[in-house]
Amino acid sequence: MQATLKETLELIGKLDDSTGDNSPRIRFHNYLKSYITEVGQLRDYIEESIRETDNQYNKAFQDLVNHLGTFLGFEVVFGRYSGVKNEIGFDGHWISPEGFHLVVEVKSSETYPIKTATLLEYMNQLISEKQIPSDNDVIGVYVIGKPNPEVQQLKNAIIAENRFQQLRIISIDALITLAELMNEYDVNHEDILSIIKPSGPSIDPNVEIMIKLAAQQGPPPETK
Repeated sequence: MQATLKETLELIGKLDDSTGDNSPRIRFHNYLKSYITEVGQLRDYIEESIRETDNQYNKAFQDLVNHLGTFLGFEVVFGRYSGVKNEIGFDGHWISPEGFHLVVEVKSSETYPIKTATLLEYMNQLISEKQIPSDNDVIGVYVIGKPNPEVQQLKNAIIAENRFQQLRIISIDALITLAELMNEYDVNHEDILSIIKPSGPSIDPNVEIMIKLAAQQGPPPETK
């Protein structure tokens, strides 16, 4: 029986940015890699993390989103929980085998204003440090835990600032759905990139189209 996220975090200890193989964050990353290997398990943990308001769960949510990136076929570099001088403060850096990069910013909600300049600066710094070849090879992606259809301040900011080519927004539910589609249907990593790359701030409508197409194909084939 899988331990709850609460039970796991109690065993792991307080998540912080301390380094070392035995630090809580590295132990948590290793635990996810070894034991959270199915999309359903990860969905349970993510849903638990966004129900809670404690900062420990916010940090866990960031790590869980990054772990989800591996389910989608990306090599994932986990970011720091808190910014620090002289280090790039991205939440996640996802690298595709195709050579494309996503710089990920994880937000539990859109309750507070989000400045797009911050994520754009992370992208530019990674390009300056040659970790990303050029601005043609990267998109910044906001992953939102609790989207508010009545607010959409982030989408409105991207539109107002004309950042269609550089920034995307996706709800955590839609991101998990992409992983489920990869797991259950004939959807591969290249298909995921084709959903993320097209211009337009929100990825969720594209995911909804994929769901409808999958539904038309019928249930996924049973494995023997």
